[in-house]
Amino acid sequence: MSDPGPTVGVVVMAYGTPGGPDQVEAYYTHIRRGRPPTDEQLANLRARYDALGGTSTLAARTAAQVAVLDAALADRAPGRFAVTLGQKHASPFVEDGVATLAGAGVGHVVGVVLAPHYSRASVGEYQARAGEAAAAAGLGFTAVDRWHDLAAHRAFLAEAVRAALADLPPATEVVFTAHSLPERVLADDPYADELAESARAVAEAVGLPPADGDRHDAPTWSIGWQSAGATPEPWRGPDIGEVLRQVAGDGRADAVLVCPHGFVADHLEVAYDLDLEAAGLARDLGIDFARTRVLNDDATVLAALADRVGAAAP
Repeated sequence: MSDPGPTVGVVVMAYGTPGGPDQVEAYYTHIRRGRPPTDEQLANLRARYDALGGTSTLAARTAAQVAVLDAALADRAPGRFAVTLGQKHASPFVEDGVATLAGAGVGHVVGVVLAPHYSRASVGEYQARAGEAAAAAGLGFTAVDRWHDLAAHRAFLAEAVRAALADLPPATEVVFTAHSLPERVLADDPYADELAESARAVAEAVGLPPADGDRHDAPTWSIGWQSAGATPEPWRGPDIGEVLRQVAGDGRADAVLVCPHGFVADHLEVAYDLDLEAAGLARDLGIDFARTRVLNDDATVLAALADRVGAAAP
């Protein structure tokens, strides 16, 4: 009997990144919905990539994540799943990923985004695009909208915090960060609440009390935001730079440890915004600074995510 082939497709969705310096302008134009960036905006983004060696590590990190998730699904149900990548702002796009799965002969697609917390403006947009592409191809579609509540993910974050705290002074404030969004976008959106839920769960697992503005000779925790866009409208804060200035200004801690729990890979917002920009500010302010490791291709967490994807399949 011939192999019937996979019956369920999985489109793993990610933001995307330029493949090299010559692709930065086209990438930025796509982010801006077809409007080319100004010379100043383009120079600023290129300078950030140059500081990281010319391009982001996100493409390689994402490919590794997809490969580990694919292997985990194959272990659970050999031959049942076809897994492919679909990106928001770089090829292969979300629609390309669904088309690849349709070509593989699947009857149903499960969409999962490499972002643990749900927001209509981010994860919701990915899933809408994937669902529309699946419907156009005559395929069923199921979305895995969130996975911040996976026990394996929270255990990973808790251990990352413990490991980083071991090298820092007792009076350290652990700041859980995620990508900021405009306040208008966050109205009636679960994103901020889910991030706070995750931060609280990890802090409790580590045994951290909330920061209250006073000095404590033991670690505490708080929530910050980062990587806000350069637009005039208000974005959710406090920004991590503001937190660093507050900590240094009132002397409530000797160090800040950032746990970027809203991110799952070493990319621009982590490797530049934290490792270079925030670390440099902390150095200028005279306080210690570190950040925890991020998920990347951790096999244990991605295996748990594979279980959730499998449960969403018909």
